[in-house]
Amino acid sequence: MALWSKLWQAYRWRLRRRYLLLRALRRRRRLTAVQDRTRAIRKGDILLFASVRNEAQRLPHFLDHYRRLGVDHFLIVDNMSDDGSADLLAVQPDVSLWQTGSSYRLHRFGLDWLTWLMIRHGHDHWCLTVDADELLIYPHHDTRPLSALTGWLDESGQRVFPAMMLELYPKGPVQAQDFTPGSDPLRLLRWFDRGNYTITRQEKTKALWIQGGPRARMFFADRPRLAPTLSKIPLVRWNRRWVYLNSTHAILPSRLNEVYDRAGGEAISGVLLHTKFLPEVVRKAAEEKDRREHFGRPEVFDAYYDSLMGSPDFWTPQSTPLGGWRHLEALGLMSRGGWL
Repeated sequence: MALWSKLWQAYRWRLRRRYLLLRALRRRRRLTAVQDRTRAIRKGDILLFASVRNEAQRLPHFLDHYRRLGVDHFLIVDNMSDDGSADLLAVQPDVSLWQTGSSYRLHRFGLDWLTWLMIRHGHDHWCLTVDADELLIYPHHDTRPLSALTGWLDESGQRVFPAMMLELYPKGPVQAQDFTPGSDPLRLLRWFDRGNYTITRQEKTKALWIQGGPRARMFFADRPRLAPTLSKIPLVRWNRRWVYLNSTHAILPSRLNEVYDRAGGEAISGVLLHTKFLPEVVRKAAEEKDRREHFGRPEVFDAYYDSLMGSPDFWTPQSTPLGGWRHLEALGLMSRGGWL
């Protein structure tokens, strides 16, 4: 890319970042505080940000998982759940909760809400931004808390930590499975695709775009570019001048997206265990197809929702059982980098 093109693109990204920050500031009034416990946040606390809707089945294990890792405070926006999610969250002593009835899609799929909360509370904290169906694991997560990882990242001068979303599924049709609400979804979702992943470097954002997995295999074989993006940057030493560009797939300033070693080595990375395919996904697919709050052009994905509503069976004889983080590292799906 010519120098003038790079300078022009950098200028456009700067304008875009300022616009998105201003947009979040303007739209903060769409949030109503239900329980604001942010006065309890202390310097050095690790924070988690999420927007949720009707996730009562997942939330107990979600909270337990991240508490065990070492998250100190949760800042959550509830988008008008009607399954008891808000009541469950409101009584948690380490959760600050806001509600909104505004459109998830028209607020950048919740990013407008979370951006404001990160401006207000996340500056200079290590911040995790995840969905309720994403469970982060990282090298040594079973023996070392998040503070050990973030401490090493600080010492190494790294402000971001990437993770690939690994989509898990059961053996057999998803709706036929038995799942106890609030329990560990990993007891049911024990399988994943070990191959069929593609990696593309986005020239403008400098981000890596990973696609593949069971949804790409089953629903987007004839439209691979529309398959879900699996690369994310969920853990960041936040600065109030920064902003996520689209979900947590890319961030501005764009230099933060260079989370890989371009010299041929391996940079440190983790995995987001994606627990989407619990039995409730069939009901949720019908609801989301009707609400049309996901994806920029919802009508393009009607066939995808129809497939989920059919209670698919993702398992094949080539499916791989989920092991520990060392197994995932051996498969090349995560890396210790220089953290030994």
